[in-house]
Amino acid sequence: MSNKPSDNPADPFKKALTEATRAMSGDAELQVAFSVDPPGMRNDGMRLPQVTRRMTKSEVMLARGTADAYALRLRYHDDATHRRYAPQGQIAHDLFEAMETARCEAVGARAMPGTAGNIDAKIEDEARKGGYADITETSQAPLAAAAGYLVRQMATGRQLPEGAQNVLDLWRGFLEKNTGETLSDLDSVLEDQASFAKFARQVIDDLGYGDQLGDDPDDESEDDEENEEQTEDGQDEDDTGGGDDDQAEQEQSEQDTPQDQSSDPQQMQTSMDSSDDADMAEDADMPDGEMPEERPAPPHSEADPGYNVFETKFDEEIAAEDLAEPAELERLRTYLDQQLEPLKGAVSRLANKLQRRLQAQQNRAWDFDLEEGTLDAGRLARVVANPLTPLSFKQEQDTDFRDTVVTLLLDNSGSMRGRPISIAAISADVMARTLERCQVKVEILGFTTRAWKGGQSREKWLADGREPLPGRLNDLRHIVYKKADAPWRRARPNLGLMMKEGLLKENIDGEALEWAHRRMLNRPEARKVLMVISDGAPVDDSTLSVNPANYLEKHLRDVIEMVERRRAVELVAIGIGHDVTRYYQRAVTITDVEQLAGAMTEQLASLFDNDPGGPARKRRTGT
Repeated sequence: MSNKPSDNPADPFKKALTEATRAMSGDAELQVAFSVDPPGMRNDGMRLPQVTRRMTKSEVMLARGTADAYALRLRYHDDATHRRYAPQGQIAHDLFEAMETARCEAVGARAMPGTAGNIDAKIEDEARKGGYADITETSQAPLAAAAGYLVRQMATGRQLPEGAQNVLDLWRGFLEKNTGETLSDLDSVLEDQASFAKFARQVIDDLGYGDQLGDDPDDESEDDEENEEQTEDGQDEDDTGGGDDDQAEQEQSEQDTPQDQSSDPQQMQTSMDSSDDADMAEDADMPDGEMPEERPAPPHSEADPGYNVFETKFDEEIAAEDLAEPAELERLRTYLDQQLEPLKGAVSRLANKLQRRLQAQQNRAWDFDLEEGTLDAGRLARVVANPLTPLSFKQEQDTDFRDTVVTLLLDNSGSMRGRPISIAAISADVMARTLERCQVKVEILGFTTRAWKGGQSREKWLADGREPLPGRLNDLRHIVYKKADAPWRRARPNLGLMMKEGLLKENIDGEALEWAHRRMLNRPEARKVLMVISDGAPVDDSTLSVNPANYLEKHLRDVIEMVERRRAVELVAIGIGHDVTRYYQRAVTITDVEQLAGAMTEQLASLFDNDPGGPARKRRTGT
């Protein structure tokens, strides 16, 4: 093993930050990784934002802020206490989670003031990705985030970054009016998580979401103590001579049992005869030789019949125009255009390159020496030389992509928030416009969930008694931005919806891919191309918390295997900072979202260049 030092100037910083994070969290074995995937925490470690060789100030501050926030969470947070007091309803749960996160960071900032500035950088980055600085109405600003910001500001006295301060200012009047008396107790409960959890539940009740809190866990514990006391009292009585009375009661109970349980032989025979008559009546309706059986429910997934969904009635397939008013779609579309004005030139050049390649294929294939069609002027010389020679005609051949439909399936998960979803939207827009010029129909779809952490499906699961291994446990939202038969100009405003605050949530890729595949199979075109654009593996906290850890990923693999095996649809994927080549046969991974338009162009061009029946190629770009 070589001891040659690394030539990456960021490596010493990463090593130092890893050691500091372990010390701050109190876990010397903590696993710390740096990745282009979204930051996150697991039981055995954490994933921090990548720091490149350039080590820009924003990269360094974001990595330090994220590391400090996660380390303080590990140091000052107890999962068991959190689960005990956590509300059941979605809005109440989000409020509770945001305030607990703010508590951990505030306690850490008081004990270690150096962490406060680092965490400011993390909050600033989250606010920038959420577009918080541009929000002007409370309907666009997340209430949970505002509640967390208020707790943090009151506990530390620090000014928030601009975007976060804007969200807090929009909600401050509402929060202080309804919770002012409760908030005055903040300092007295900040250091103790259980006391703070009760405080947070009171704040949620003050805000009008008390119906989502569920049962008071402290009441349950008091009932348990009373039951224990009663049990102990009963045991004491047994020890002091109460056994004779108990024995007498037991003998009396044994004498009364036959009458209470209707175990009289004549009554038992009557009951059995009635049951037999009912069974004979059911059998009489069945053909001879057949036994009655329940009709099994249809599987939720054609690719994997074992894939289960707890509840489907809360899922929705919805047109983009039904999720926002026309005026709001126009405003969001304008914002999208303004945000990506510098990029549109490069994307348009790539689109023109794709169009030239497609049009070159359209005009280079001809059948000659035909008896009808277009007059072949190149063969008129033969007619002049010999007037008896018949005229020659030619006709352009139909190319493979003339009868083609392309579906762009876009990941609308929360990790795509900010520049990734903006570039995905504008790239899909320009690709659709380009392919439409070449008589190729394009459909644009998006997939996410209706709620964070389960929504109505999880609430029903909790109310029904927490069935083990319930399967997918969230409400799907599948969005149709542009139908294949709709002209681009009519669907143009719809793509602005991706800029809507609060739209992007969890991602359940397998069901989305199966949905897009079913839509394509119903199309009349001879050739069908499905392009998936995603920045990570399927993730839904509600589902994965009560099912095997690979539940959603296994289903995605099964769906991909089914689509690629059937070959009715040509499947290609682009991963943004996420290696999708381990899932798809034909795939490309890009390390920078700025490469997306070029990757889409090249992948589509290579599909139209290649024989549709030829072997798929696996490609990878970037480092």
